[in-house]
Amino acid sequence: MSLAVALTRASEGVAAPLVTVEVHLSGGLPGTSIVGLPEAAVREARDRVRVAIQNTQFEYPNRRVTVNLAPAELPKDGGRFDLAIALGILAAGGQVPHEALKGCEFLGELALSGELRPVPGVLPALLRARHGKRCVIVPVENGQEAALLGDVDVRVARTLAEVCAHLRGMDALPAPAVDATHADTSHVPDLADVRGQLHARRALEIAAAGGHHLLMIGPPGTGKSMLAQRLPGILPPMTDAEAIEACAVRSVAKEPFNVHDWRQRPYRAPHHTASGVALVGGGSHPRPGEISLAHHGVLFLDELPEFDRRVLEVLREPMESGRIVISRAARQAEFPARFQLVAAMNPCPCGYAGGADGRCRCTPDAIARYRGRISGPLLDRIDIISDVPRIPLMELNAKRGAHDEDSATVRARVTAARSIAMQRAGKPNAALAVREIERDCALGDAERTLLERAMEKLSLSARAYHRVLRVARTIADLAGSDRIAREHLAEAVQYRRAHS
Repeated sequence: MSLAVALTRASEGVAAPLVTVEVHLSGGLPGTSIVGLPEAAVREARDRVRVAIQNTQFEYPNRRVTVNLAPAELPKDGGRFDLAIALGILAAGGQVPHEALKGCEFLGELALSGELRPVPGVLPALLRARHGKRCVIVPVENGQEAALLGDVDVRVARTLAEVCAHLRGMDALPAPAVDATHADTSHVPDLADVRGQLHARRALEIAAAGGHHLLMIGPPGTGKSMLAQRLPGILPPMTDAEAIEACAVRSVAKEPFNVHDWRQRPYRAPHHTASGVALVGGGSHPRPGEISLAHHGVLFLDELPEFDRRVLEVLREPMESGRIVISRAARQAEFPARFQLVAAMNPCPCGYAGGADGRCRCTPDAIARYRGRISGPLLDRIDIISDVPRIPLMELNAKRGAHDEDSATVRARVTAARSIAMQRAGKPNAALAVREIERDCALGDAERTLLERAMEKLSLSARAYHRVLRVARTIADLAGSDRIAREHLAEAVQYRRAHS
């Protein structure tokens, strides 16, 4: 039989559409052609595959070889199709059993020696392959991330010869031998390192419990970056589904994978010179940006007003929707982007406004221009704004006190409060929709009057009104209260005063 079919998967965002590799051998002048919208790296596969087959002691057909990658309208790039193409050619020539190809999917780039090289986007491909009940064969270097999915039959191989021996029933390929059940958290910064800053620590705890966006304002050297770096250590542990989603984004982005930290919350801190493409993703072959790499984790933007205003504006949509769609002339890709924004800024251009030492010489106009670099709509989407004042020297030199809690202690309270929200609504409080707010954040007469006065005095928008209620609900959960009391609402309102 001169026609063979092998299955593989393309990479399209965090999706992995199935690609059918059809190989036909016919008479005529010997040659190989690949059709089906292949890009340069795929067209070059004919030379890699031919030499790899020959160096694996198989015979490359001395006939006309036509390789079709279906569906034809799907753009295909990279070397991920090499293994499937090589096996299709060998099966069409009768050197590998046709039937053995039907129950498998193949991913891997071929070296000229016949060795298999790792490819990006293996985890999204496995997530899609789990519904097909097929065995997936990947390079051994991709074995660590492949081991994360225990419900998929994954086999790893080092060479084309090993794959052929497996398909012939001679030597079965092994499953990835990696223990991915434990995570190393010893290098996560601890909140106990931060001295003082009780108000900021409280704001950080509320933000962690409810998944709220946070902005810290204070002079240089007061601990804003230290606090932000310790937020992942007090967030609730990632569920398996969240960890796998975050790893899938990293796999597509060609980020290095470490089996020991795959359950840790992502923490991304791009420099203020980063472009809009660096934040949201892009390129001719769309790849995820920093906001997607922070999926289910923390995106920290230090020196927030120093970012280009147009760059900051691209955050508005994913902060609401939790996803980002990148459209290009040839293709479109969608990436998840449910991140928690933590930002830091100085109170003025020099950073010392409001200090008792009188160091600040910034004019009111200069301060207004500096703060005006952050648009009102973006500020309106930030739930909590906290001051981070300068710490007295005596407080810095003091021994650790009862208020200087470590991350484990705070994380226990955060996890308990988050569990209450998940049991009540199935989502963190920051993600509550309007109808869910009306159901879960009902106020008494005294609390409603307080909020109405705050809205009038602070000129709060309808969006800010709902965000105050979400934060108040989180504060009540931390206190173990079924209802939002006046003190919970008052604390939530004071976190909006910087908007006024």
